[in-house]
Amino acid sequence: MSGMDAIILAFDRAARTLSGAVQSRRISPGSEVATDNELTDTERQTSLSLMRVNHAGEVSAQALYQGQAVFSRDPVLRAKLGAAADEELDHLAWTRQRIEQLGGRTSVFDPLWYAGSFAIGAAAAALGDKASLGFLQATEEQVEAHLKSHLTELPANDTQSRKIVETMRADEAQHAQAARELGAPVLSALTHSIMRAASKVMTTASAKL
Repeated sequence: MSGMDAIILAFDRAARTLSGAVQSRRISPGSEVATDNELTDTERQTSLSLMRVNHAGEVSAQALYQGQAVFSRDPVLRAKLGAAADEELDHLAWTRQRIEQLGGRTSVFDPLWYAGSFAIGAAAAALGDKASLGFLQATEEQVEAHLKSHLTELPANDTQSRKIVETMRADEAQHAQAARELGAPVLSALTHSIMRAASKVMTTASAKL
């Protein structure tokens, strides 16, 4: 694939990600559980807030993968990034669908998260494929930790949202393991701190707007 082709595909993925015009390849895990659990207004708002954060995280993941893939020098890594991004499209569709079911909307900041994450992915790739892999692993581990915490915060009777988050967490763990198997280096403590700070901004803003 030429560099121009990669850029065109990246723009196409950005448009589909932000417009919501994505289709999941897998059936949403939430559709596999009972739907007769009634949520109070407080419970619904809690679930909505957390699922909006998760959707914003998936928007960022798409951008991150695209930024890395466009500028990666290694065709094997580009293929791995593409496969992971395709799987994350399922997460994107599932969380958007659940937000709509809960009567809410996605974050107004999604375009900002996408632009920032694409730039971060491109910067990581510019440092070399090893650095890009390390960033990928650290990101997936951070997302997995967020999803684990959400399982303690989601209402116990919101079985649909919980099932979606459980499946997403398992997928993120597989992506992190794939990066480790490809030789991802351990990032510095400073880099991890910066990533956590950026994530805190994104999750706090997305939870509310």
